[in-house]
Amino acid sequence: MLAIGRALLTNPQFLLMDEPSEGLAPVIIEQVGEIIGTLKGTGLSMLLVEQNFYLACAVADIVLVMNKGQIVWQGRPDELLANEEIQHKYLGV
Repeated sequence: MLAIGRALLTNPQFLLMDEPSEGLAPVIIEQVGEIIGTLKGTGLSMLLVEQNFYLACAVADIVLVMNKGQIVWQGRPDELLANEEIQHKYLGV
């Protein structure tokens, strides 16, 4: 959360976040998701790399699933939530 705050001090046009929920308690993950949603609402462009499947789907417009450095699936979060085959094969959900 501190890293997000520090990055925002520079008034960026684009924000890259690498697993912002890693190691956080569930209640804090929820707050991070709310903050990301608020930033999204301001029009800030973001790239989120996230292991938390549900957080990623909650805040993303487009989801890319990668395996061994290759994009193996892309689409909207609702499409991924409905695609159990991709979830099981690549995400362990």
